[in-house]
Amino acid sequence: MKSSVQISRGIESLFGTRDENIRLFESELGLKTRLMDGDSLEIEGDEPQVRRAEQILEDYANLVKEGHVFNNGDLNSYMRVVTSDPNVTLRRLVESGKSRAFGKKVLAPKTVNQRRYVDAIEGNDLTFGIGPAGTGKTYLAVAMAVSAYLNKRVSRIVLTRPAVEAGEHLGFLPGTLQEKVDPYLRPLYDALFDMIDADKVEKLLEKNVIEVAPLAFMRGRTLNDCFIILDEAQNTSVEQMKMVLTRQGFNSKMVITGDDTQIDLPAGKKSGILNAMEVLRGVEGIAFVHFDERDVVRHPLVQRIVKAYDRYNEMIGAGRQLALKLGGEAPPETYVEPTVDAAVEIPEFPSLA
Repeated sequence: MKSSVQISRGIESLFGTRDENIRLFESELGLKTRLMDGDSLEIEGDEPQVRRAEQILEDYANLVKEGHVFNNGDLNSYMRVVTSDPNVTLRRLVESGKSRAFGKKVLAPKTVNQRRYVDAIEGNDLTFGIGPAGTGKTYLAVAMAVSAYLNKRVSRIVLTRPAVEAGEHLGFLPGTLQEKVDPYLRPLYDALFDMIDADKVEKLLEKNVIEVAPLAFMRGRTLNDCFIILDEAQNTSVEQMKMVLTRQGFNSKMVITGDDTQIDLPAGKKSGILNAMEVLRGVEGIAFVHFDERDVVRHPLVQRIVKAYDRYNEMIGAGRQLALKLGGEAPPETYVEPTVDAAVEIPEFPSLA
């Protein structure tokens, strides 16, 4: 089936940089498109998909006509959602994700899950944001914290994350304790500086209105009238997670963010965020929002990388389960004995003389 949709304005942003938007549109819906004279777009494919494409393109044309401006990358994020979920329209997605002011930054949730995340933080005292890198978990949480402080709903912001990860140890880093932990907390500082002027952030840090600290500093405290964010929570132990969750005081909100596919804890040690998902599921006042590769708002390549790792992990997991069913235990790593006449290359080392 063929159809044609008139796009009087905004044809450049519809196609995107190097035609990335229209290529995504074609691949996700299984269509072919062709730009015709008079700025109309011809669509060819199966009838249901052509009808779906017509609706998306008509929403786009009307939104542009009404004065909506799609910033760089926004339309690509929207296209990923509306082409993968037939229950979501472009108009509804754009209008439900209205821009909000977070300090000096004006932001709008770019995906359905980002919108759910922001709504969950507003409506619950404790929210878990779980999913891959680049989905805006930390950034949106910091934005909501800044908004709560500026609107006087809380008097302090506390940002924390585990200080040791990926096998690295603080003791080997140079400098004072603060200088040792600062690199681990840098993503939180970066988000803060995006929302608030740098000199104001420095003053708020000096007055302890904003506190950025490693997780160990939370033990024994009760945090009243605060907005608390625990970042990289996949690298907390079960005991650490319970400790930080029980720090929440009166008139406080807490957001826990983590990527359950990037756990850097020692083998055999269960992640606190995985345990919390089991223990706290269904508890009133707690929300869980799960992100996936469709919510990645970084370079499009990041989305494809996340998807590739998910496929690989599923394949490895399926293979391991099959081996357990057949043999009772995971197959050991095989070692191939070299043949007798195999050549072994011995590297030459410079003389020490």
